[in-house]
Amino acid sequence: MTDTTDESPQAADGAQGAGHAAQAAQGSVPGRRKGTAAAAIGFLARRLRQPLPGAQPRLRFEMPPETSDTVEPLEDPDGVTRPQFGAPGPQMSPQHPLYMGFMGTVGVGVALLVYWIGSHTTQLLLWIVAALFIALGLEPVVKWLENRRIPRPAGILLSVAVLVAAVVGFFATLIPTIVQQVTEIVEQAPTWVRDFMNSDLFRTLDDQFGVRDRIADEVNKFVNDPNAMGGIAGGVVGFGSTVANGLFGALIVLVLSLYFLAALPAMKKWGYRLAPRSRRQRVEALSDAITRSVGNYVIGQACVALLNATFAFIVMSIVGVPFALLLAFVVALLAFIPLVGAMIAGVVVVLIALTVGWQTAAVYAVCYFAYLQFEAYFISPRIMQKAVAVPGAVAVISVIAGGSLLGVLGALIAIPTAAAILLLIKEIYIVRQDQH
Repeated sequence: MTDTTDESPQAADGAQGAGHAAQAAQGSVPGRRKGTAAAAIGFLARRLRQPLPGAQPRLRFEMPPETSDTVEPLEDPDGVTRPQFGAPGPQMSPQHPLYMGFMGTVGVGVALLVYWIGSHTTQLLLWIVAALFIALGLEPVVKWLENRRIPRPAGILLSVAVLVAAVVGFFATLIPTIVQQVTEIVEQAPTWVRDFMNSDLFRTLDDQFGVRDRIADEVNKFVNDPNAMGGIAGGVVGFGSTVANGLFGALIVLVLSLYFLAALPAMKKWGYRLAPRSRRQRVEALSDAITRSVGNYVIGQACVALLNATFAFIVMSIVGVPFALLLAFVVALLAFIPLVGAMIAGVVVVLIALTVGWQTAAVYAVCYFAYLQFEAYFISPRIMQKAVAVPGAVAVISVIAGGSLLGVLGALIAIPTAAAILLLIKEIYIVRQDQH
């Protein structure tokens, strides 16, 4: 009986093994290969997800929790529970002379330090402001893509790629045009000089004032003067360094814009935590309104500039203004400057159209400035209705002040800044004054 009982499990196992073998024999060879490949891919994926031996996770600086309830208390041997790091001591009275003197000295020192840092890092601060302005302008586009179920990193890359493509397209159109014009000027310059020297006007001036001899003397002095040649070399080096600094600044602004776009939600969260908890909800609502108005303004101004440049390009192509594509880019860039940018763009194109003929310039001026009136009363109000509402006088003053302080960048951010200041005055100062 014992032998029979011991052999029965073995027989059952043998029967099960034979059954599995029969089922495996019935399966196809490609199926086994697919199963093996899938298992290998799964094993490789699991291995890639596992950390390397000895690797440590990257440290991240995170915001502390809003309450101290998560701090584990310590318990004395007597059974008394104490906070982990001990109870804070009493605060020094702000009226204490030592406290007032020390804090006053620290305040003055911090103010001087901030002024010194700001005066020595002006260029960096301008890059940061430009990158933040671009990030706030692209944030509505990124949110719109997120609402269309596009991941935020993909939306950021797509938005920045479109912006970079527009800038590269502008310079790709600008540089060949400049090279072509400089080449034509260099080729035609000897002919222009020879024709001028053979003209009756030049002969008359030469007979009266000895212009030819004076020009020859000045040229010889300039060629033989080492300081003049050194000035030319210094000018070339300065131009090269300016171009290099511009390219470096553009790269810095692009990288900072990517970082700001990626970290904008976290930056907002950090900023809200700096406010007291009792006022945090109001601070969040006000800052969201400000950032939303800035973003809507940038997007609206971009749409207005794009329509402006498209209309200008069509008119220039019809009437025959030279360099229509390049001038369309110039019109788009100048149209970003509120109030005066479109007028300056129109004047520039009209002056270039005068090289073709006054009829061409007149036709373009009539069409373009008529479009500006149509844009001011029909296009801009509909596009900018969700952006900012700034009184005309405040807009003019803010644009002039911003341009005087920070140049083109100051003129661009002047109206959003003015809108933010007006919103803060209306929601904080006026509300507080109404309560008294």
